Amino acid sequence: MEHNKTNTALLFMDMQQGILGGYPGDTTLLAKVAEAIAGARTQHIPVIYAVIGFRKGTPEVSPNNKSLSARKGGFDVINMDEFMKVHPDITPQEEDITIIKRRVSAFTGSDLEVILRSLDVQHLVLTGIATGGVVLATLIEATDKDYRLSVLSDCCADPEDEVHQLLMTKIFSKRADILTVEEWCQR
Repeated sequence: MEHNKTNTALLFMDMQQGILGGYPGDTTLLAKVAEAIAGARTQHIPVIYAVIGFRKGTPEVSPNNKSLSARKGGFDVINMDEFMKVHPDITPQEEDITIIKRRVSAFTGSDLEVILRSLDVQHLVLTGIATGGVVLATLIEATDKDYRLSVLSDCCADPEDEVHQLLMTKIFSKRADILTVEEWCQR
C-alpha cells in the first residue's frame, strides 16, 4: 500500500516520566521515538502526545475498572503533574499537541478525536508503552473509527517481549501497517 503522509498524525502514548522508568531499554526506545518525531516534523506531520493523568483523589478511577483501581492508591500519593510530564528527551515543542486521557485508550476520556477531526487526520501512526495496553486499546478503537493505521514497532515497548512480538505479528498486522521508524521515515 502506498503511504500518503497527507492527513497523517504521529501519536505518542504514555511516553511520560512516571511510566518510562519501569521499562528496561528505555534509552534505545527514546532514541527511536526522537527519530520518529524528527521525521514527522521534517514532513510537517502533526505530533500528538497522549498522557494518562488523574485529578487529586483520582475520582475518574472506578472500582469496577480492575486495572486502574489496582493502582489507585499509588496514583493518590504521587505528584500527578510530575507523573504526566513527557520524558525530557522527547519534550513536546510549542507546535505539538498534548492531550490528557483518563483510561488506557488514547481516545477514552480525552479530546483526541476532536483534535484529529479538526486537523482532518485520517491516518494515525501509533507509538507507545505498553504495547499490550495503550497501543492495543487505541489501535482497536481507531480501527472501529475507520482510521488508517500504522504502528512503529521499534517505538513501542511492553514489559513482556513475547506480548509485544505476538501483538505486532498476529494482531496488529491484521489492522495496521507494521513499520520500523526507518521504514516509515523513508516513505
